[in-house]
Amino acid sequence: MRESRIQNRVSSIPIDKLTAHPGNPSRMSKRSFTRLVRNIERTGRYEPLVVRRQRDCLQIINGHNRWLALRQLGYETIDAVVWDLNDAEADILLCTLNRLKGSDVLAKKLALLDRINRNTEAREMARILPFTCSQIERLGNLKVPSAPAEVSAKSFAEPMVFFLSDDQQQIVAEALALAPVSRNDKTKAARNAAALAEMAQCFIEGPG
Repeated sequence: MRESRIQNRVSSIPIDKLTAHPGNPSRMSKRSFTRLVRNIERTGRYEPLVVRRQRDCLQIINGHNRWLALRQLGYETIDAVVWDLNDAEADILLCTLNRLKGSDVLAKKLALLDRINRNTEAREMARILPFTCSQIERLGNLKVPSAPAEVSAKSFAEPMVFFLSDDQQQIVAEALALAPVSRNDKTKAARNAAALAEMAQCFIEGPG
C-alpha cells in the first residue's frame, strides 16, 4: 500500500529532464492541440503526466501533448508521477492510458454546455472546447428524447468501416454538423448516413 502511494505522488520536475517515448502512438490534431494550449494557458491546470526513469532522464508514458503544450507556454517545471516500469510494462501502458476512454452521456453533455454557455459565448467556447461554434449552437438546440426511439427491421442498414486521421475526423465532424437535418431521419446515425450519402452523390455528379 505504501509503495502504491509513493508511485502516485505528484512531483514537480524540470521540463528539460523529460523526453518523449519513441513508441508513443498517440497523435493529436493541430486544432485539438491549440485548444489544449489555450485551456492550460487560461486555467493554469492540467493532469499530471506519467513518467518513468530512463537512464539519466525521465521518459513520458502518458501526457506527451501536455508536455509539448507546457513547453510552448514556457513552463520550466511540470507536475508528474514517476512509476517504476520496465519496457514491457511501459508498452502496455502506452496502448492503454492513451486509449481507454468512456463515451459521453448526451443529457449530461448538454447540461455541461448549457452551464458553460451561461457565462461564455459560443465563439469563446469553441476556442477552448473540442467543438466548433456551429456544433455548440446545434448542441444547444438539441433536445434529449424522453423515450427511446422505436426500432424496426427497416432501421438496420449495412455497416461501412473505414479509418480516419484526427484531421480527417475533424473535417467530417464539421461537415456533418453543418448538414441540413431531415425530419425523416430520427436518429443521429441515420442523419449522418444521409448526409454522407448526399456528399458522396455530389462528388459523383461533380460541379455544375
